[in-house]
Amino acid sequence: MVNLLYIHGFNSSPQSTKAKLTIEYFQHLHGDVNIHCPQLLSSPNAAIAQLDEIINSALGAKWIIIGSSLGGYFATYLAEKYQLQAVLVNPAVKPYALLNDFLGEQINPYTHERYQVEEQHIVDLKLLKQQEISKKNYLVMVQTGDEVLDYQQAVEKYQHCHLIVQEGGDHSFINYQAMLPQISVFFNLESN
Repeated sequence: MVNLLYIHGFNSSPQSTKAKLTIEYFQHLHGDVNIHCPQLLSSPNAAIAQLDEIINSALGAKWIIIGSSLGGYFATYLAEKYQLQAVLVNPAVKPYALLNDFLGEQINPYTHERYQVEEQHIVDLKLLKQQEISKKNYLVMVQTGDEVLDYQQAVEKYQHCHLIVQEGGDHSFINYQAMLPQISVFFNLESN
């Protein structure tokens, strides 16, 4: 049994299009994949503790991770901590540099949860930064038309990893569904 952890981005949820497409794909083609796609808690430390708890619930099992945007930043932290394979989709590389624009009250458009983004969250995100990464453990997919994040940051950080740069697109990663078979191959999963 393989455990797949899907980590959504900032102000997102398991109800996002990418999360739903991922769950559907792996449930139908890979019945032996146990999918975990939690609604992340709103503070970075709480989210990491939540994700640690999920991985530790089956620590001896095989784990693979897909992380989108801020979820890609969290996925990098977890991939290094546990030496796991991870697919990063338009990943945030320096989310702490962007969070100043979101200080104060936020409302998650999926869950309608109201929460506060605090200065401490910026500090906590910086502490999760991974300077050195295991190059063989990552498939990184970016689109140059990402209107939220500078895709060049990901290209630079993950330049020695398996990197896919698509022209155009946007932060949602246009045509993500078409990449799912390639993601499956990267994880060395056989289709049923």
